[in-house]
Amino acid sequence: MSSQKSVIIIPTYNEKDNVPQLTSQIFHFIPQTDILFIDDNSPDGTRQKIKELQKNNPHLYLLERPQKMGLGSAYITGFKWALEHHYDFIFEMDADLSHQPKYLPKFLEAAKTHDLVLGSRYIPGGGVENWNLFRRLLSRGGSLYSRFWLRLPYKDLTGGFKCFRSQVLKSLNLDSVRAEGYCFQVELTFRAHQKGFKIAEVPIIFPERTHGKSKISRKIVLEALWKVPLLYFRS
Repeated sequence: MSSQKSVIIIPTYNEKDNVPQLTSQIFHFIPQTDILFIDDNSPDGTRQKIKELQKNNPHLYLLERPQKMGLGSAYITGFKWALEHHYDFIFEMDADLSHQPKYLPKFLEAAKTHDLVLGSRYIPGGGVENWNLFRRLLSRGGSLYSRFWLRLPYKDLTGGFKCFRSQVLKSLNLDSVRAEGYCFQVELTFRAHQKGFKIAEVPIIFPERTHGKSKISRKIVLEALWKVPLLYFRS
């Protein structure tokens, strides 16, 4: 696997305080990876911080977008960039340090025998830290709701810490994906499952962010409520 290329796609919006620590931790655990940041014109100076870090690290890349355009579209942009640059393993990862880089080697190990690896908070060994009851119910309920509608066996469907083999993304018709937020994550896993790809879950502990604000919104939750059943009826 050492000859195969990996890239970690990280959308950012107002994550200036998290980017340096996140970058340092990623390269500590998998030194040979590349990182692609996709910034939606953060007003807090996130992209300027990334450009400072780029001066000393050729493995850092940045795509700048003119305005806040959504998480799903950021990942689609990143996926296309990664496929154009012929990466073998393509990660999704949050910028807020809730997706802990220490798990990255476990993802790559699981990717030796699977096509898609999901970071799971809801299998033995996984969990969340410092979440209030509403957040716990929202996340767990979202996964249960999606499992019910889509008949999927995976315990954590709403998480965004993932590793794809490139052939999975090549097969998914990325231009047809319209969902954002929770539903975006559900849709990608559902499509991969439908196509018969091998999917594994690895346990992760998900702590609450310590800097910045959560991007969860009522719009994202409502989108999942109607788009998840729509995925079922269209399948």
